[in-house]
Amino acid sequence: MEMILGEILKRRPERPPFVVGVGGSVAVGKSTFAKGLGQAMAALPDRPRVEILSTDGFLFPNAVLAERELRRRKGFPESFDIEALRRAVAAIRRGERVEVPLYSHVTYDIDREKVHVVAGADIVILDGLHLARIEEAGKPRLIDCLVYLDAEEATIEGWFTERLLPLMVAGVDDPKSFYYAYRDLDAPKRLDFAARVWATINLPNLRDHIIDDRAAADLVLKKAPNHAVLEVLLGGSGNPRR
Repeated sequence: MEMILGEILKRRPERPPFVVGVGGSVAVGKSTFAKGLGQAMAALPDRPRVEILSTDGFLFPNAVLAERELRRRKGFPESFDIEALRRAVAAIRRGERVEVPLYSHVTYDIDREKVHVVAGADIVILDGLHLARIEEAGKPRLIDCLVYLDAEEATIEGWFTERLLPLMVAGVDDPKSFYYAYRDLDAPKRLDFAARVWATINLPNLRDHIIDDRAAADLVLKKAPNHAVLEVLLGGSGNPRR
């Protein structure tokens, strides 16, 4: 992390906030990396105030997705309120108090009761999909440093399955869980379900859309199956640093 942190900090502006984006496929480890990065940054000599924001809260609510016939496109660019995310990041950069919506991975929908309040942060880490889309041609960048986590597709699918199955099992006895509807599936059928979701939703989204963040990234971190970083590419296609 020390070398990666050093590369990220090269892009830190003189005046806060320093906005860092962490992008990559579903289940590639964005939240875990963002948390580790946030801890490392909070320990810097100047003790900056660090906020970590998930952009999942900018997904349109399930009711809106259903109305727009986008339920099976959840996670694709059109399922996000990109303009609202753009406004929120711009307001954070201006130092304004911003209420960021939260997302529940239990109900698989926007949390109607809680928000994440951001005010006076020195460093803001955005964890999410399609981050490069908030940038507008001819305008100053909203994200100072975009980091993209990369791995082999088969590896990411394995991570996705490992993340999904416990949620499905936990949902068996929780009527509030989105996965309660799948409570009658046995273990093999849960695996089949995970494989279908990956093949029909997450993989096409990665190949057709999420990969755009890789091309726009300042740093691309290539990960091994054990989540170790194998190499760091500068500028998306720059020279690797091991």
